[in-house]
Amino acid sequence: MSGFGDIDPREVNSIPIGNDITLRVGRYGPYVQRGPDGEETSQRASVPEDMAPDELTVEKAEELLAAPSGDRDLGTHPTSGLPVIAKAGRYGPYVTEVLPQDGAGEAPARRGAAEKPRTGSLLSTMSLDTVTLDDALRLLSLPRVVGADPDSGEEITAQNGRYGPYLKKGTDSRSLDTEEQMFDITLDQALAIYAQPKTRGRRTTAPLRELGVDPTTGLPVVVKEGRFGAYVTDGESNATLRRADSVESVTIERAAELLAEKRAKGPAPKKRAVKKAAAKKPAKRTAKKSAAKKAAAKKG
Repeated sequence: MSGFGDIDPREVNSIPIGNDITLRVGRYGPYVQRGPDGEETSQRASVPEDMAPDELTVEKAEELLAAPSGDRDLGTHPTSGLPVIAKAGRYGPYVTEVLPQDGAGEAPARRGAAEKPRTGSLLSTMSLDTVTLDDALRLLSLPRVVGADPDSGEEITAQNGRYGPYLKKGTDSRSLDTEEQMFDITLDQALAIYAQPKTRGRRTTAPLRELGVDPTTGLPVVVKEGRFGAYVTDGESNATLRRADSVESVTIERAAELLAEKRAKGPAPKKRAVKKAAAKKPAKRTAKKSAAKKAAAKKG
């Protein structure tokens, strides 16, 4: 009889997708792989955390594997003198400065600075294979100081976060409508945003583009910026733009095609919470004790 020692954990956590692509779960999350480990032809790519299991088709797996994964040398930062590279990370593509090893050759402008390099996530309109040094310098300039609140004296900064662009004043944060506002919003405009009552819940972002009417549903379709990049929506269905698409070039025909594919897949299955069975309480022994006492009394 075979025991648990005969089970290969790697095989248990492997699901064939197609085209010799396998979905696996590793230490740092799920990923797709083509080809065995150790071979030069082997490919591997992380699966986005927001991707539902039914969305990982062969086509999507091919897109993940085709995305650039190596570091791109963009040039040298004109102020710090440090190399600037673009690379793919677990939470998306970003640019970063490369600090010298062991302090050797450290640039004068960076002496005494913290060891953590400056980094900046790519905007939704940027891609890893086309981002330039000028783009990187803008991203590395964040967070940007907008000015100080004349009443409290607190500094207001514009910065990019996991949930999109926002303003920060002390512990008070306010969302921005577009990523470009991080670079050009004025102090007066920031103060006007803080003068408005703070809304609770998820913010509603302004559309990046209005594309027209979906020929199938008759609903207006727009492009919006989401937590994981740009997407098209008709108010009822959302579809993330593919790597070959861009905010500037996507058409209503392409958007309708993406939305039709999304509707055909249906909603992602919801995870059901597993309720633990309530622990059974031991049966009351009152009746047994009473019977035992009566029997003892008769014997006496």
